[in-house]
Amino acid sequence: MESRIRELRTESGLSQQALATEVGVSRQTINSLEKGRYDPSLKLAVHLARFFGETVEEVFDVDG
Repeated sequence: MESRIRELRTESGLSQQALATEVGVSRQTINSLEKGRYDPSLKLAVHLARFFGETVEEVFDVDG
């Protein structure tokens, strides 16, 4: 699944580790999300979207 995680993370000045700590996952999970190798659970998708002040649809390409 395509996402804007990397774009949003870098705009916020966060490292992968800092974002991972904020949302309670590993740095490897953030890396996999950014590379499209991992589809997040609904709970994680909502948590990430809320963290960035976006909707799930604005962060993740749910139709792709």
